[in-house]
Amino acid sequence: MSTITTQRKKLSFFREVQNELKKVTWTSKAELIMSTKAVMIATFVMGFAIYLCDLGVHGIVNGLGALAQKIFG
Repeated sequence: MSTITTQRKKLSFFREVQNELKKVTWTSKAELIMSTKAVMIATFVMGFAIYLCDLGVHGIVNGLGALAQKIFG
């Protein structure tokens, strides 16, 4: 393939990319900030919920271990 054909393909590709980017609906700054806050809050809440579940499971396992130790010596 000649370099001219390769260059034309590259140029065509970048023109197509440019045309597609013109069709994109970009979010506003305010919408982006609100979405970011929502994601951060949801991440914190879910992390805290997982932490509480982990504490519960840890307590149950320790309780069962202590009970088994009392029963079986």
